[in-house]
Amino acid sequence: MIIGICGGTGSGKTTIARAIVDSVGAKNVVLIEQDSYYRNLSDMPLDERHQANFDHPDSIDSDMLVNHLMRLKQGLQVEMPLYDFVTHTRSEQIAFIEPKPVVIVEGILIFAEPRVLDLLDLRIYVDTPDDIRLMRRLRRDISERGRTFERTLDQYERTIRPMHFEFVEPSKRHADIIIPEGSNTGVTVDFLCSMVREKLAEQAEAVV
Repeated sequence: MIIGICGGTGSGKTTIARAIVDSVGAKNVVLIEQDSYYRNLSDMPLDERHQANFDHPDSIDSDMLVNHLMRLKQGLQVEMPLYDFVTHTRSEQIAFIEPKPVVIVEGILIFAEPRVLDLLDLRIYVDTPDDIRLMRRLRRDISERGRTFERTLDQYERTIRPMHFEFVEPSKRHADIIIPEGSNTGVTVDFLCSMVREKLAEQAEAVV
């Protein structure tokens, strides 16, 4: 079972995805973050990397992402790249991801890629107001990714906001479930975990 969790930057999708993994258990669920599949920009000067559009579908190595999801669905291990958001390059290290009964893939553009969309058994969209998403993005970029307040705002105006309305927001129509962020997140996570556990129980019965 592959679950897709989509939503704009700072919507809370990663928090929900990780809460499901923690609740259901890492032995049953594996999390794939689309951010790990950004293209390697090591051949570009650093100044040009900073100006790249990371919110367009072309910024993602979708061929690799689709290949890895298909392999996991077939019960095969994958070698997931690790991305350095400070330098906008792929790390020399990789993460070995083992197949699990449930795969969660989350990212801002997963519903905008038809091949990923076709692989998803359940599609969840986290719908969060723009001002909340911007505040969260500012906090994250400054504290975790070595950005300045001004640089994040510039990126928000140049690419994040326009790409959200061009690609992310319209992809909401593909969702099976839309979660209004600001609702009771605990209740939402409990509901999603119940769905996952029910699916796991069905799989276990089928094996027996």
